[in-house]
Amino acid sequence: MQTKEIAQKLLLWYSKNKRLLPFRKTNDPYKIWLSEVMLQQTKMKTVIPYYKRWLKRYPTLQSAAETSTDSLLKLWEGLGYYQRCRNFHRALKIVASNYNGKIPSSFDDFINLPGVGEYTAGAVLSIAFNKPIPAIDGNVKRVMSRILGIKNLTLYNKRRIKQTIYKIIPTGNPGDINQALMELGALLCTPQSPNCTKCPITKYCNAYKLSKPELYPLPKEQKKIPHFIIVTGIIWRDSKFYIQKRDEKSMLGGLWEFPGGKIENKESLELALKREIKEECGIIPIIKDKIGCVEHSYSHFSISLNCFHCIESDEKIRFSKNGAWITHDEICLYPFPKANHKLFNLINKKGWHV
Repeated sequence: MQTKEIAQKLLLWYSKNKRLLPFRKTNDPYKIWLSEVMLQQTKMKTVIPYYKRWLKRYPTLQSAAETSTDSLLKLWEGLGYYQRCRNFHRALKIVASNYNGKIPSSFDDFINLPGVGEYTAGAVLSIAFNKPIPAIDGNVKRVMSRILGIKNLTLYNKRRIKQTIYKIIPTGNPGDINQALMELGALLCTPQSPNCTKCPITKYCNAYKLSKPELYPLPKEQKKIPHFIIVTGIIWRDSKFYIQKRDEKSMLGGLWEFPGGKIENKESLELALKREIKEECGIIPIIKDKIGCVEHSYSHFSISLNCFHCIESDEKIRFSKNGAWITHDEICLYPFPKANHKLFNLINKKGWHV
């Protein structure tokens, strides 16, 4: 394989066709790292406004490291995969305290930070520090699988992909090579109907030669995602209602929500709500009116989220550092899951009080 020629063609194509994205206008490793964390499993057009808002509030690594996790989660609200944000904050604090605020350029040091995997390390270190390290995301795997004629992404074939990219990456501009491969996968070498006629490296592509690029690599079998019925309660005390913070180690950890949980054993919504609130808050609530139900999908499951207005009985909710009594005007101060915001929209239409 003529790796030098492939590199030259990729760089020429990238210089003429790359999208003008805000994080491509900087060499600041903090800003590049932020963009890579946000882009994991998230579409570009979704990320850009979050990226701009974050940097407007926290333009430097030190400013982000010194703020609270809750403040960052509020900025992240709606972007999903919240563990990324918590890990990023933990990593920033380590860099601030252990590396004098300077992101380490050593692969071994950088990859040992919370939330940093091989892809993130390769992307940040190649783009910000010109380190000749591959950054292999889904787009790059697809491009390289087609070039090499790989149908199944076995461990052996993944090693072939990495070894080939090491041969393609020049020492002068490895960040541009990595971004060119990603951009090629995003713009031309798409999963379906790839635009091979505009690809700069078609002549080196085994999948193109076989006239079946869509078959490289073979898609993973899609599993049917489970669906859960969830019930929650807005427990009122005068003009305030109760919210609680999810455990940081759980899904959506660190976000706030109404107490509640999954329906079990075909129980009614009301019985499930009383059981869950008893387990979580230590009381059996008086259930008043049903507010309604919203649907929401996560990456691995979907839910029907039911919600009721409730009040305390003679028993009162025990105090907890992970609980708070707020008015609906204070929702903006706490980070909530996206499904809860769907409930807020529903309650805005129906009224906020029992």
